[in-house]
Amino acid sequence: MSAYQWDVNTGWVLWATVALLILYLLRIDQLLRRTPGEVGKLSGPRWTQEELKKTYKRLEETPIEYTDRLPPKLDRRYVVTGGSGLVGGFIVLQLLARGNPPESIRIIDIRKSERNDMRTSLASRVEFVQTDITSPASVAAAFSRPWHPSVKNLPLTVFHTAAVILASERSEHHYGFPEAVNVRGTKNILEAARSAGADIFSSTSSGSVCVKPVVPWVAPWAKSIRNFWQILDTDDFNGPLRGRGEFFGNYPFSKAVAERFVCSQSSETFRTGCIRPANGVYGNPTDNTLGHPLSRAVLPTWVPHVVQSFVHGANVAIAHLHHEAALATPTAQISRCAGKPFVVTDPNPPIAYVDLYSAIKTLSVHPFRTIYLPPVFILLLSHAVEWYSELPYKYPLLKKVLPELRGDIRHLKPGIFSITTHLIASDAEARKPVSEGGLGYSGVLTTLEGMTLEVLEWNKEHTDDAKSRKSYTTSVSLADQIKKLAAHTGTIDDDTVNSIVNGTMKEITSE
Repeated sequence: MSAYQWDVNTGWVLWATVALLILYLLRIDQLLRRTPGEVGKLSGPRWTQEELKKTYKRLEETPIEYTDRLPPKLDRRYVVTGGSGLVGGFIVLQLLARGNPPESIRIIDIRKSERNDMRTSLASRVEFVQTDITSPASVAAAFSRPWHPSVKNLPLTVFHTAAVILASERSEHHYGFPEAVNVRGTKNILEAARSAGADIFSSTSSGSVCVKPVVPWVAPWAKSIRNFWQILDTDDFNGPLRGRGEFFGNYPFSKAVAERFVCSQSSETFRTGCIRPANGVYGNPTDNTLGHPLSRAVLPTWVPHVVQSFVHGANVAIAHLHHEAALATPTAQISRCAGKPFVVTDPNPPIAYVDLYSAIKTLSVHPFRTIYLPPVFILLLSHAVEWYSELPYKYPLLKKVLPELRGDIRHLKPGIFSITTHLIASDAEARKPVSEGGLGYSGVLTTLEGMTLEVLEWNKEHTDDAKSRKSYTTSVSLADQIKKLAAHTGTIDDDTVNSIVNGTMKEITSE
């Protein structure tokens, strides 16, 4: 065979290989664009502009009042970790709404709330204690502060909602941070609660705990991506804890470890358990799910067709109050609801991300549009971002050479595909009556109402200046701040906390 013939044959092989690779990628892209038939049957109808505008007008004229649907007031003291945030903030507001005095509530958090509804009326009178939950000493100091004489002898409930969320990280090099906050922080809070005499401990876990990693690289003839749609339930809790590599990321693994620990500590005199909010939680312009897109004029997306169960922060909070009420019942009844997790979601069929985008585009005072990107392109880019991000850990000398990724792209890693896939929550166990081992949970806001309310609040906050957009410190951007400062100081110490509170990290908080 001549050299010319060899070059020709090699060229054909190369081109054939490239062509097959392109065809394979197109096939994967096709599969990623699909909505499985089973999911379509479970999903509700798509929201129309008329429906959105009608709901907006109704809620603007007659705000939803659900105080009468809260579990009855209990004469207790309350410590709410993460009380400045989304779920914790709603717990505080609901406690106040049902009649618990501000003096009976203490917020433990790393910073004060940016939420407008937490800065007015009774909420502004609730004690705030700046605390680093990774520090046993800081936690002990927060719990040992004296209470108002009128409540100091009341029994103590602890609602633990504090956590850090960096959902796409899966590298072992990045596990130390969520482990410090979500696992060790939870242990510190629980031990301090027990030492302080608490007898009820209700912790916020995550619906993502049960999510299995999505496997997009399937055979060309496969009919579906592996684990492309999943049910969010608590079946996983009945088996042994999976290894870290069997979770899609460090965040769900850290929450699973913390959840197992909390539930294992339940006893006759110290009743514990967890609430797993469905993916994802929303309810205030400071959130990631809806608040982040609201702050954007243009949003690149590859998931408008993806169907998921969402849950309003107020629904998660009311689930915690039902959880407390169940744990406070006589021993004969609590035996079936203590020491276990419960999934909660909004009281309606799951929606698609296109519904969320439609709500913003139709109702927001700001212009908004999406740019659709091919899923397979994002998938390939996510692997490239992860590979680049890992280089400084594999080759330490590169830390001084390679520029750090900034902006949203630094979170674009393969793990994100497992949390932005079709996820349908089942809260059947939580809705059962306490006598049957449930919580008697019932959501007070549908997703349509909840998301419309959030856009309504966003619009009210921009009444005086509709041209600019407020930027908030979301849970993801806050986690970024803490992680970056801790990396510089080697720990989450007082300097780290003060830097966050004083706004040192402005280049990050502008997200």
